[in-house]
Amino acid sequence: MRFLVLMPLLLPLLVATLSLLPRQWRLDRELLALVGSAGHFGAGLYFFFLVRAEGILVVDVGGWPAPYGIVLVFDLLSVTLLATAGFLGFCVALYSLGSVDPERQSFGYFPVFHLLLMGVSGAFLAGDLFNLFVWFEVILIASFVLLTLGGERAQIVAGVKYVAINMVASTLFLAAIGLLYRMTGSLNLADLHLRVQELEDPRGLVFCALLFLVAFGIKAAVFPFFFWLPESYPTPPAAVGAIFAGLLTKVGVYAMLRLFTLLFFDLRDLLQPIFLGIAITTMVVGVLGAWSQKDMRRILSFHIVSQIGYMMIGLALWVPLALAGAVFFMLHNIFAKTNLFLISGVIGRLSGSYDLRNLGGLYHSFFLLGMLFLVPALALAGVPPLSGFFGKLALIRSSIEEGAYSLAAVAMAVSVITLLSMLKIWHFAFWQPAPSGEAPNKTEVRLLVPILLLATATLTMGLAAQVFLQLCGEIAQQLLHPEPYIQAVLGRGVR
Repeated sequence: MRFLVLMPLLLPLLVATLSLLPRQWRLDRELLALVGSAGHFGAGLYFFFLVRAEGILVVDVGGWPAPYGIVLVFDLLSVTLLATAGFLGFCVALYSLGSVDPERQSFGYFPVFHLLLMGVSGAFLAGDLFNLFVWFEVILIASFVLLTLGGERAQIVAGVKYVAINMVASTLFLAAIGLLYRMTGSLNLADLHLRVQELEDPRGLVFCALLFLVAFGIKAAVFPFFFWLPESYPTPPAAVGAIFAGLLTKVGVYAMLRLFTLLFFDLRDLLQPIFLGIAITTMVVGVLGAWSQKDMRRILSFHIVSQIGYMMIGLALWVPLALAGAVFFMLHNIFAKTNLFLISGVIGRLSGSYDLRNLGGLYHSFFLLGMLFLVPALALAGVPPLSGFFGKLALIRSSIEEGAYSLAAVAMAVSVITLLSMLKIWHFAFWQPAPSGEAPNKTEVRLLVPILLLATATLTMGLAAQVFLQLCGEIAQQLLHPEPYIQAVLGRGVR
């Protein structure tokens, strides 16, 4: 049973190891990558349905019980994101087979890709702060290698910026962990929930909260720490940009949702105005940055920043509907944003450029690609009945109910500008005639399969929005009322 529970971590590690074996012993690299990512997705689905049926699952990895040992915690939020990351990993692995060049594959693309999936899975399941930090470092190392793989000048420059700012975030993260351990004597998240309530002087806890906010804010690319993202994500191949866009910033958002609702709940009145300012400025700066760009990948990168602002509304309001909307919006964004990056890769291969001024003519020659582009593009803008509409509706409704009218107005205005920028890509890439007078005529059928899978996920979330909102509502209740989490990890209730 213990080995089975560790499958979300061991399976990507096993695939990465087998991919690095000498050529005469190695299995087919591409087949191994696809089967491994499918197995990782299957493991995520298994634990999702297991937790839905039986409740929170806790595993003592080394045989030492919490709060002394390492624990993995499979609660509703973690398994939902685990299954989502598995599905995303499978789609991007499938896309990579036809898009990542043999040279990058020979330099270890697929092993590092699976190490990244392992790091993301570990971060979602970590039950203590130090192991959360370790998994963040695994993610950082793997993502840096993927970002710079190929050695192009733009990649190296972007990689240096990326790793430098993320090392600052890691340093702040580690400092916050050390300070919190000094105050409480524990790093286990469930145990910390109890111990922070016993602190007589809250000033140290406030400082810890601010350190975590800056560290995770850098990871999530919120304002004013977002500047590294639009410089980094457009530089690697489309498959790498897609997995980054779908998962990396969301791990930072996940960490904030987990820690601030579990550890810093007594600081709610202090933190809410800060999160409100972050949500508004992140949405506005991100969408204005996107509108000003001419490069398709930079437009999509700035929209990552903008959409993170919507997720911050959950913590800005700190009520069940807002948190449910934030989780729903995060799931929607993982599918839609990943898909847009994959589609941009196909457009780049067909047209030989990502500059909107050099694109055109794709609607008539690649009608299906145009329709597949509209699904995540309109979902990102919040057009009904697609998934983004229901996520934004929950967040805007919650804002109005809580009297945060300025937040609701900004969220609606940003949606309009997002729609305009998506239509700008549609106009230049698909609707206007090709600049050369001849539309591209190459076929990219095999790359459309993962795009179609992600579009189906977006449509499913929209058409079955009530089911997903109910799930996200249950997740929000677990975040705001962590008693079952504490009981499952420590075997005792909240004091």
